[in-house]
Amino acid sequence: ISVGGIYQVIRSKCGASVEELGDRYVLFGPYKEATARMEVEFFEFPDDSPLFTVTNIVRSFGWKVHTGRWLVDGNPQIILFEIGSAAHNLDRWKQELFDGSRIGIPSSDVECNDSFREHLEQEADTPPRIVSHFHEWLAGIGLIMLRVHKIDVATVFTTHATLLGRFLCAGAVDFYNNLDKFNIDEEAGQRGIYHRYCMERAAAHLSHTFTTVSEITGIEAEHLLHRKPDVITPNGLNVKKFAAVHELQNLHAIDKEKINNFVRGHFYGHMDFNLDKTLYFFIAGRYEFGNKGADLYIEALARLNHYMKVTKTNNYNVESLKGQAVTKSLRDTIHDIQDKVGKRMYEICLSGTLPDPNNLLLKEDIVRLKRCIYAAQRQSLPPITTHNVIDDERDPVLNCLTTVSILFNERSDRVKVIFHPEFLSATNPLFGMDYEEFVRGCHLGVFPSYYEPWGYTPAECTVMGIPSITTNLSGFGCFMAEHIADPMSYGIYIVDRRTISLEESVRQLAQYLFDFSTLTRRQRIIQRNRTERLSDLLDWRMLAVYYRQARQHALHVVYPDDEEEESMRGPGRFKYPRPISEPPVSFVIESNNTGSLRAWFRRG
Repeated sequence: ISVGGIYQVIRSKCGASVEELGDRYVLFGPYKEATARMEVEFFEFPDDSPLFTVTNIVRSFGWKVHTGRWLVDGNPQIILFEIGSAAHNLDRWKQELFDGSRIGIPSSDVECNDSFREHLEQEADTPPRIVSHFHEWLAGIGLIMLRVHKIDVATVFTTHATLLGRFLCAGAVDFYNNLDKFNIDEEAGQRGIYHRYCMERAAAHLSHTFTTVSEITGIEAEHLLHRKPDVITPNGLNVKKFAAVHELQNLHAIDKEKINNFVRGHFYGHMDFNLDKTLYFFIAGRYEFGNKGADLYIEALARLNHYMKVTKTNNYNVESLKGQAVTKSLRDTIHDIQDKVGKRMYEICLSGTLPDPNNLLLKEDIVRLKRCIYAAQRQSLPPITTHNVIDDERDPVLNCLTTVSILFNERSDRVKVIFHPEFLSATNPLFGMDYEEFVRGCHLGVFPSYYEPWGYTPAECTVMGIPSITTNLSGFGCFMAEHIADPMSYGIYIVDRRTISLEESVRQLAQYLFDFSTLTRRQRIIQRNRTERLSDLLDWRMLAVYYRQARQHALHVVYPDDEEEESMRGPGRFKYPRPISEPPVSFVIESNNTGSLRAWFRRG
């Protein structure tokens, strides 16, 4: 399924993996026709390839198998299975699993059933050294069966987030302070995922090497899965895709102007603020209100608004669409009048006389302008959301905004809020820009997550040179704190959500927002350049070494006497030093007020 962080991890890592391993690197997965036709170049492996022999053996059992190369950086070899073609073996395989591991799978669990159909065994008289890397519990079933049948393969299992961790955090429990107190079997059983939890735990324990994507997830796995990870394998990015070193500021200016155009339309009739002095803050991610820290963001924005005062959808919001139409009409009218005035000046100057300013703008032009200006006025406040949200009374974002009751886009509000509950794309009639363009046009990404095993959104901000706010409960935040002497100087603000109270975390986030708002344009430019400088730290060319370490560890466990393997020592610890010069620190302000949400900008 081409969504989510795990897909992003595997896809972006392909270039580095193929560069290191060549055609020894092979990917396995389910065949999804809708995406496969667009993303895979299908062909049969050469006759002399071991993969050709293996796929033919599998096909002889009645499986439908597709082979080729994935059309991503590196073009890795790929084998895709039509999981429905082996459904007749499902009950037999479930029995094999139960006999070998005592894990029972209910027939109603479709995802578990599909994971069984993806299982493949490969036998050879003299197999080469093989390492099979399994990501998440769905793929882990293959690992379990390899160990049950004693296949001579070194195995690595990576969890990007534990099953139970996601479920518990979705229930708004005090997760990290109670990790050692949960009755794990009972909690999994109450949520109807006990069999899945057993599969995940079995894969973690049976693997020769167990890895997690961050230290914080490693602590979680140690308590919930009862195994400490052997290696931490942080998530990287294909930085080359985002590279724009010499165009960094130009792209920011271009994309910011696109956002400005949207804002002019959304706030038509209430444009009492200077866009040149406006900062755009944003939050983005899955619709997990508490896990993604949207509640914290709302509270912090409301407090920022106080600091700065002088002493699921069904359609676009009509007012938002109307605003875009009104501003476009005004812009088109002005351009038309400009052309006519220019032609009049040209004709008058050709006659050898200077034009009279009073004769350049005709009465009909003035009437047209007055009509446009009148149409641009409105009595109602600019809407908070760009869409008509279904069951808006149950929407957590809108409910939180209403509860806080501070940000309604009043003229007196220095912080304005726009909630856009839909993916951004170039075909979007409101923005007309992709997510990457939107990020480049903003000034600050805010991601105060409570449960975030890694966190690709702040990482993407970093490689695009956009400062971001993260937390010490996210894998990204912990990684940056470990590798940067002074993260804030590089545009990485880390909110403490682990050792202080929620109230103190909100206050700290609000202070970060205020401090950023007081930076001058020059200071922000310096900071953006520093942020982009961290890209190498997140590049797979650097981080792939952790995956290499995991493979070597697995091979060493299976073949302890093999002296040909490289040293299993991980990369040395490195910290970016504190910058020689840094933007001055802003003031500190205290307040007890609370406040507002998921989108962005504040008036300068």
